[in-house]
Parts: sequence; C-alpha cells; structure tokens
Amino acid sequence: MKKAKFKSSTIKQVLHYVRNYKLLLFLSILFATVTVALSLYIPIIVGQAIDLLANGQGKIDLDKVLVLLGNIGIIAIIIALLQWIMNNINNKITYNVVRDVRNDAFEKIERLPLKYIDSRSHGEIVSKVIADVDQFADGLLMGFTQLFTGVVTILGTIVFLILINFKIALVVVLLTPLSLFIANFIAKKTYSMFSTQSSARAEQTAIIDEMVGNLKAFSHEDEAIEEFDKVNEKLKKCSVKAIFFSSLVNPTTRFVNALVYASVALVGAFTVTSSGGVALTVGALSSVLSYATQYAKPFNEISCVVSELQNALACAERTFALINEEPEISDGENAITLSSVEGNVSLNDVSFSYTENQRLIENLCLDVKKGQRIAIVGPTGCGKTTLINLLMRFYDVKSGAISVDNNDIRGITRASLRESYGMVLQETWIRNASIRDNIAIGKPDATNEEIIEAAKKSHAHNFIKRLPNGYDTIVSEDSSLLSQGQKQLLCIARIMLCLPPMLILDEATSSIDTRTELKIQDAFAQMMKGRTSFIVAHRLSTIREADVILVMNKGQIIEQGTHDELLARGGFY
Repeated sequence: MKKAKFKSSTIKQVLHYVRNYKLLLFLSILFATVTVALSLYIPIIVGQAIDLLANGQGKIDLDKVLVLLGNIGIIAIIIALLQWIMNNINNKITYNVVRDVRNDAFEKIERLPLKYIDSRSHGEIVSKVIADVDQFADGLLMGFTQLFTGVVTILGTIVFLILINFKIALVVVLLTPLSLFIANFIAKKTYSMFSTQSSARAEQTAIIDEMVGNLKAFSHEDEAIEEFDKVNEKLKKCSVKAIFFSSLVNPTTRFVNALVYASVALVGAFTVTSSGGVALTVGALSSVLSYATQYAKPFNEISCVVSELQNALACAERTFALINEEPEISDGENAITLSSVEGNVSLNDVSFSYTENQRLIENLCLDVKKGQRIAIVGPTGCGKTTLINLLMRFYDVKSGAISVDNNDIRGITRASLRESYGMVLQETWIRNASIRDNIAIGKPDATNEEIIEAAKKSHAHNFIKRLPNGYDTIVSEDSSLLSQGQKQLLCIARIMLCLPPMLILDEATSSIDTRTELKIQDAFAQMMKGRTSFIVAHRLSTIREADVILVMNKGQIIEQGTHDELLARGGFY
C-alpha cells in the first residue's frame, strides 16, 4: 500500500511538471482527437464504397466510388500532417519537462547539505540526474505519442460501433475487461522489477565512476572486475525478469485482439445473413471488422506503454527523491552580511558528530584573536578537518556556538562568511577553463596584472609560461598538462589574488616539493600577516611558527601552546 501511495505521489509530481505546458498539452490532445476521428471515419467511407460495389443490381456507380476514394486520400493526407504536428508538440512537451527536471535536480544538488553528498557515491547521484532522467524521457514520450491516441481510439471506436450496431458494440465492451486485466497484471509485476533495475544501474554507474579514477592506484584491477561482475550479474537478473514480464504484453494482447475480431466477425456475419442485409450491410460489416481491429490495437500499444511507463516512473521516483530532499537550511531573514571582518573567532562549548551513535567533537572551546596563526595537529580522525567544516559552516554544530567578531555564524549569511575565508586544501579543484580563469575564480574582475602578480607570489608563474598558451591554456581536473603540485600552486595563487581576512590552510603544501615549499612559506608568512589563519598540517616546518598550536585527540583539544612550550611539557605533542 505504501509503494502504491508513493507511486501516486510520483505521478502527481510528473503532472506538476507537465502542467507548465498546458497549451501544448491541449493542442496535443486536440490533434490526437481529430486524427483518431478522421482515422475512424475512413472505414465508414470504405463501407459505403463496398456497398456501392455490392449493390446486386449489376450496375456500379464508378463516379461515386472514385469520389469516395478521393475523400479517403484527402483524409489520409490530413491525418499524416496532423500526426507530424502532434509528434513535434509531444517532443517539445517531453524535452521541456526533462529539461525542467534536470534543472531542478542540478539546482537541488547545489543547495543540498554537504552530509547528503558525503553519504552517497557520486556515481549514484550522476545516475539520478542523467541515466534515470533519460529513461523517464523515453517513457514520457511514448506516453504522449501513444497513450492519448490509444485512449481516444478506444472511445471513438465504441461510439462508431454503437452507431452502426449496438449488439456488436456490446460484444466488444464485454471482452474489454480481459485486456484491462492483462495490462493491470503486467503493470504490477514490472514496476517493482524496473525499480530494482534502476537501482542496480545506479550502483553500476557508481562503481564505474569510482574505478575510472582509482583503478590503477593499488593494482586493484582483479578486485574491480570481480565487484563489477557481481553488480553486472545483479543487473542482468533483474533486467531479464523485467523484460520477460514486459514481453508478455505483445502475445497476450494479440490473443485478446484475435478473440475480439473473431467474436465481432461471427456476430456480424449472423446479423447480415439473418436480416438479409437490412440490419447490417456487407459494407457496414467491413467497417465493423475494421473497428474491431482498431479497437483491439490500442490495448496492445497501451499495454506496451504501461510497461514502459513503469520503467519511467521507477526512474522518475529516484530523481524526484533527489529533488525532494531537504535543502541546506537557508539564511534567516535577519541574517547579517559580514563586512570589514576583524577575524576574531571563538568556539563556545561546541559539540558535533556526523552520526548519532559516534561522538566526535564534544564541549570544544577556543578563542582566537585577530591576526593569530592557529596550527591544528593530531592523529587521523581526531577532528581537524571537521573543525574546518564547522568554521566554514559546511556542517552546523549540534550544540554550542561558533562566532566571528562576536556574531554567531548561524546568524551570518553563508556567502559572506565563506567569502571571509580563503581556503587551500590538500585536494585540489581545477575548473575546465583557462589558467587565468582558474586563478580568478574568487575575484572575476581581477586585472591581468593582478593575476600574474598572484601567480608569481605562489611560484606558479614560471610553469604557466611554459604551457602551450601560457595563461590562456585550457586545463581541467583530469588534465595531463599539470602535475598535482602545479594544481596546488594554482589553488594557492587564487588565495594570493583574493587575500581574504581569514585563511584556512589544510595541508596546503602537501603535493609541493621541499624547495618550492620553502619559497611558498615566505609568501604565506607575508600573506598571513594581520590575518587570522588556521593551519592543518603534519610537517613541522609548517606549524612551528604558529602563534598557538592546538593538539587534538578524539575531538578534544588536549594541549595548546607554542612549539617550544609544547616540547618543554613533553606531553602528547
């Protein structure tokens, strides 16, 4: 029951996107109705022509027959034109809806809290935005092109059959529940299977995404193939089951079609012979048989559409789950914008954990004055990077408060808070853009001279000049033109260009050779003057000049002082 309810909410959300194109939808339904009406009128004309040929008087009115045939040709041309227009409209609706869904999904990713991104593989998220939406588009397009036409055809056929002969129409209506039962049975079976298939496909995408970047790192090829084979086998099994049940549609509906046709032919033949052609003429019988075929055909198509729609809805459900995720808590109406930041930072009784069952930081207190250099050291997992995440408000504290210049950061706009920090992390991030654009990310209006000066300060200028197009060279995260150390120098150049009032350096020189690091340390020293700086590092050369060294362990600051003071104590440091 729960699954059916959730499926209903998925359909409602699909309709929410579709209703933005109500005019196009109205035109599609209108053209579908007119097309079907004209298609159903053709058998009437054919029946009239047959009656003219079989009038039994030995004389055929050829002129009238030719006029009827001409009418059929004109109607066929009109139908073809309307179908072409209708298909274009359906394509426009479908791809507009898909564009809107992808836009909403992408915008939601940008507004999701970091914990959502951290707790899921990137491949799974990519699969929801790309592969699942593609599958949804295929099902939606088939629904528009065949579902409307099929429903209108069924209703129109019943109307024409009633107008020709009520008894035959009754036979057709009585056999209809059989087709509906088959469609309902297949729909129930295929929905859960296509949902499992979609999840397995996302798992496969996640593995591929992970392995492409790390396959060769630890000679993990055999294990990767084994893991991929398991997921591939899982995908094969659920896909085979889904395809098996969806493939039942064609033979079962064809059987029902044949049953309807045979019943109509039998009843129609008896009616013609028993009434001597009064109640039902031969031409009318041919029209009825044509309607029997046209009536049964949409059930076949609709059953296929329903099967495809199950796959589309299963994929849409996963994408909508992403879109419906709770976004990051927005800035309050009274949130202040930081300006003229001094750089006084305090942590008052701060507690935080990523999961409820595993404690990390508890009752942490810290008072940092303007311009101080704070080095944070400790074993892996002690909370160093977590502290940085809290300062930047990538995560909110569970209890306590973090303040900048006596303002609780939860009452500060995220944009102004993060603009007040300059970050250089161990992990680099390079845009698919020119070297110049990569350096100027934090200051898009920077002049060429400012960019070059920042590159010189970070000792990146020399290697940039050796690139094929210098500062105009296009690079990316996967670019082979840059080493990891050169990427890190570009990240340092960004900070040199912006010079915000507070700095966070998290293993900022981890990928740089010792000789270059010595030069950069001098640049960092100049950059940090008068700026509050938080330095996470393991190298002694990076932290010994800090004003205060915080020694963390298990989420607590267990020691603090200068390098010499901590050595003199002979403690954990």
